[in-house]
Amino acid sequence: MSKYTTGEVAKICGVTVRTVQYYDTKKLLVPSELSEGGRRLYNDDDLKKMKIICFLREAGLPINSISALLKEENPESIISVLLSQQEQVLKEEVDQREKQLSIIESIKKEMKEIENFSVESIGDIAHLMKNKIKLRKLRLTLLFTGIPVTLLEIISIILWITFGIWWLFLVWVGVAVIYGIWGSVYYFKSVAYICPVCHEVFKPTFKEAFFAYHTPRMRRLTCPKCNNKSLCIEVCADEEALAND
Repeated sequence: MSKYTTGEVAKICGVTVRTVQYYDTKKLLVPSELSEGGRRLYNDDDLKKMKIICFLREAGLPINSISALLKEENPESIISVLLSQQEQVLKEEVDQREKQLSIIESIKKEMKEIENFSVESIGDIAHLMKNKIKLRKLRLTLLFTGIPVTLLEIISIILWITFGIWWLFLVWVGVAVIYGIWGSVYYFKSVAYICPVCHEVFKPTFKEAFFAYHTPRMRRLTCPKCNNKSLCIEVCADEEALAND
């Protein structure tokens, strides 16, 4: 039977000598014999055991679990349970890492859209990210409530062109004006804005918000606290703020 030194075992298994020595101190891989000079020597069975240990460690199993496993006479059923548990742990870690990556990507994306970015702006971004679902629901509400108005427009135009029934188009104009006013009032009552300079969350007047230059996510507004006029980030207004309106 072949004999292997600590260095040879380490080289064959692709680990460091310190790792082999560490497993020795943990009683995971005790050398089968010692040479006359006191050198640790491992046989083929020890080498196979070391390869198993390395494989289980690469799978993420902790030292204690591997130690307990190797002491069992019939480890097959136990290793199946351990691997299933480790699989679940790793999946949870992957999910957590994916969430963290998503947060980082969102922060980087928001940073590009903020004119005067500072450390305090991270708080604004956090507010925006938590608020994003509410804002999406608000916009979807307006989108779906506007579908009947759009259908009425299409039908009225078709009837006017095909049968000369023009009065239905006038009905649509009236409905569209009423819906436009209601939708605008409802929307601007439901949103607020974050000043990128002083980070104040404020609600502008309807007139200022309605006529302000805007992008899909920001409006150029004047902050009532610092009087700075810049692109402010749009968020859903807090329920408390809505209650006070």
